Amino acid sequence: MLDIKLLRDNLAAVGARLKDRGVTLDFHHEFRLVDERRRRLLAEVELLKAGRNKASEEVGRKKRLGEPAEDLVAEMREVGDRIKALDQSVKECEEQIAVFLLTVPNLPHASVPMGADSAGNVEIRRWGEPRRFDFSPKPHWEIGEALGLLDFERAARMAQARFAVLTGMGARLERALINFMLDLHTKEHGYTEVFPPLLVNAAAMTGTGQLPKFADDLFKTHDESLYLIPTAEVPVTNLYRDEILAPGTLPRSFVAFTPCFRREAGSYGKDTRGLIRQHQFNKVELVTFAEPAHSYDVLEQMVRNAETVLQRLGLPHRTVVLCTGDMGFSAAKTYDLEVWLPAQGEGGAYREISSVSNCEAFQARRANIRYRSAPKAPPEYVHTLNGSGVAVGRTFVAILENYQQADGSVLIPEALRPYMDGLERIANRQPRA
Repeated sequence: MLDIKLLRDNLAAVGARLKDRGVTLDFHHEFRLVDERRRRLLAEVELLKAGRNKASEEVGRKKRLGEPAEDLVAEMREVGDRIKALDQSVKECEEQIAVFLLTVPNLPHASVPMGADSAGNVEIRRWGEPRRFDFSPKPHWEIGEALGLLDFERAARMAQARFAVLTGMGARLERALINFMLDLHTKEHGYTEVFPPLLVNAAAMTGTGQLPKFADDLFKTHDESLYLIPTAEVPVTNLYRDEILAPGTLPRSFVAFTPCFRREAGSYGKDTRGLIRQHQFNKVELVTFAEPAHSYDVLEQMVRNAETVLQRLGLPHRTVVLCTGDMGFSAAKTYDLEVWLPAQGEGGAYREISSVSNCEAFQARRANIRYRSAPKAPPEYVHTLNGSGVAVGRTFVAILENYQQADGSVLIPEALRPYMDGLERIANRQPRA
């Protein structure tokens, strides 16, 4: 959520910066006119309350002198009714403004490149050279099904399309990736591991920006107002909801493995085969709470932490900074990591495997997460940052496609072998039900 004072004082500038994101909102009718009415009502309330206070003093004086005060008391009662009505109108204005503010996205940082869509994203660096195959590389779903690692048909029967069953060494590889990522981030990068609830309330979803804008992409329980998390960013960012963090305790960095659940609304027809776009998938998420003065240094470090995962696994990738028109709702600046998938598109393609964002105070203001820079300093909003460290399913895909062999087997990256009892290759079809 943006600072309401920023809108009041710099509304034209805010509107211009949001247009850079391709967002046009009716600030005049939805905010300015309502806010002006609210302030007029408040001014009238203050005048009436001041008059009522004077009248109360006069009633007291008259009663002490034994003079009649019934007319003044009746007048005060009418003023009280008017104040009550005005207070209700003020409340309605404030509620209307609050609802509108929840629809306003974050402002892009000054360093974010201008652009209307993904074509405007800017590549920052690349790591690794895509492998040259002496055979035609197969897509991961063909490799996984041939080796008995993946079963999409049975998953669809027990659920629906865009689910998968991982079997045998497929399940083992997924678990190995999760443990590898958690160990890397906790033992080498200094993150604290947390396992949060997979169901959260609407307030938590609102705090990170999933509600109200992305309600159609969420799975909601039928009998309670709880939602399956679309990412661990939601519960982990809400760890300190409505709290004030003590001086000297920032940054606080957390890593969480969770399943994630998304309807993928609006994505029908895209990536219908394989694991790229599933309703349920695993992810290792990084979340940091930082002081505003240092949050962009933290952002760069988080990007490097996510890149390290792919480098240890020997997966070629590139890092891009998203342009104004391609950023997420809550982000002020975002980097995407895109891994090379040799069987995607015509001759291979880079596909997103991690997004790392600085949301500045946008989420903290919605979730009321603050800190003190000194013991007696006034509380300020923290900056929240989040990023995939990384998406497990897409890493699974990248390993199958990049490490596939001509005989149909798949080599295991060296970094993962300790997590798979030293196994070097998946060569045989796994037993199936």
